Amino acid sequence: MAELRFRKLPAWVVGQLDSPPDNVSEFKAIESRIDEEPLFDLDFLELANWLSELTMCSLGEALAAMLPSGRSESHKSHDASCDNNNETIDVLSTDQRDALRSIETADDDWIYLYGISGSGKTEVFLRIAQAVIERGGSVIYLVPEIALIHHLVGSLKSRFQELIAELHSALSPSERLSEWRRIQSGSVRFVFGTRSAVFAPMERLELIIIDEEHDSSYKSNAAPRYHARQVAMRRCKQVGARLLMGSATPSLEVWQLVKSGSLKSIKLADKPAGGASPVSSIVDLRKERTIFSGQLIDAISRVLGGGRQVLLFLNRRGFSYQFSCQSCGEGVLCRNCSVPLIFHKSTDTMNCHYCGFGTKPIQICPNCGSLEMKFTGFGTERAEEEIRRLFPEKRVARLDTDVVRKRNELEKILRHFEEGDIDVLLGTQMIAKGLNAPGLKLVGVLFADSSLNLPDFRAAERTFALIVQVSGRTGRFLPDGEVIVQTLRPEAAAIQMAVEGRLKDFYEYELGIRKTLHFPPFCRIFRILFEGKNESRVCKASEKFASTLSGTMDEELLGPAECAVARISGRYRRHLLLRSDSFDITHATLASALSSFPRQNGVRIKVDVDPTNLL
Repeated sequence: MAELRFRKLPAWVVGQLDSPPDNVSEFKAIESRIDEEPLFDLDFLELANWLSELTMCSLGEALAAMLPSGRSESHKSHDASCDNNNETIDVLSTDQRDALRSIETADDDWIYLYGISGSGKTEVFLRIAQAVIERGGSVIYLVPEIALIHHLVGSLKSRFQELIAELHSALSPSERLSEWRRIQSGSVRFVFGTRSAVFAPMERLELIIIDEEHDSSYKSNAAPRYHARQVAMRRCKQVGARLLMGSATPSLEVWQLVKSGSLKSIKLADKPAGGASPVSSIVDLRKERTIFSGQLIDAISRVLGGGRQVLLFLNRRGFSYQFSCQSCGEGVLCRNCSVPLIFHKSTDTMNCHYCGFGTKPIQICPNCGSLEMKFTGFGTERAEEEIRRLFPEKRVARLDTDVVRKRNELEKILRHFEEGDIDVLLGTQMIAKGLNAPGLKLVGVLFADSSLNLPDFRAAERTFALIVQVSGRTGRFLPDGEVIVQTLRPEAAAIQMAVEGRLKDFYEYELGIRKTLHFPPFCRIFRILFEGKNESRVCKASEKFASTLSGTMDEELLGPAECAVARISGRYRRHLLLRSDSFDITHATLASALSSFPRQNGVRIKVDVDPTNLL
């Protein structure tokens, strides 16, 4: 602890000086020492410095993201146990054995395991990890979401017993610190968790596994804005470990690496549990009166009548997606953000999903004074109500962040569905991955357009991946799976090719568009974001910095322009995009420009290297 501007704050000791710097005349004493043992070593500090430089944040911000924030307490360490008793698959399929052999004998440091949903990638990952641990090495296993930890924890516990630890946001700060200390002591050989687990201080680290590599959750939206894949590559290079990645829908950046020969790829094409690719179809919502088409309702009725289960995917929380005036068409926006408020019937409030602001539904239009205010659009809450109305005798559950506030609630719902105690499960992208329900026959994508319509060059890629991933929840155990995808844009390539299972065709199609428009993976992007409560100051700061950059580099500069979400939590937002073919040169030039740019009163400047979200 040390005093800084009349406050006592925790800090990290990152080095010692034999003599004081020339420009410092007065020193303050360290008040106390929090940790008797250091939380990191020199290799960890080297990684922090690299992360700070790459993402253009301070060393303190990098360390804060990498280290646990809790304080030591007298309590038992977190027990990575779960009622989900997944059993180890004793016999591998021929496909899995071939993949396992290829990975074990390959000389490559980075390997990608590509396979359709249900092809047994996880079992191959765990067999490789087990071999590493048996010879004395350690493993980090990354998943993008906590929901996937539920899917894995039973199998991990049965294999590795007390050798495992977990790191993710569902742990309390003190639990994270406790797990960190266990890992640091050398008693842990297998760490699994979400994005930040990539920093786990493992002894003899030999392998990092990134499951569902394509998922955007691996990219941090707060400083340091790192991607776990980049950090994993750096750590593997730093200590001589191997990197094993996998997904049914690889990111386009990785696909291009494989295509160019820079990354070895191994494919799994069969489903060892006896399943087959589902029969899929598209419904044109322009010809329907509600979000539940006649074809989907008939299919749900038939499947439930046969004693099987249904999974419905809708990536919109709330009851109604819009609340607008029928006279003038004006919508009700958040007072802090430039986004519509979403009506939640369970709480009778209109909420902002960006800043959390909530208010009671209004009766009079604030724009024209009309009383003709009406809810339009579907969210998961309204879809659940409609399903309960149509099938009152069936057991229906909803899974989204409005329902799931604690990790055990998530695990409980998933377990009940997998055990057949829920007939219809409706949810957001939380249900798109890692769900293994033997009784599941029908998957319905209620509205495939929600991510496709976003003003982001990755919108088509994300839409394709979501449809493929959620479709892969059925047909895993029995060869009679069905998928119905509803859309207002049935002609869209991302939707058509996802439904038809044409992954290679879609990637080649999308790569052609990206190359023509000069977007990643054919360039690198730097996003410079300006935020402030005074719109004029934000505009002036962005224009001034753009002028500074245009005189110092030849790279393509886009903007400044208003962000797609122009205001969040009362802060106006504008951004610049730099498209670069020479990453190191552009990075150095931008870092220099930022360091010399005068501080702008009331304006925050943030840098995102290789952004995955341009909203």
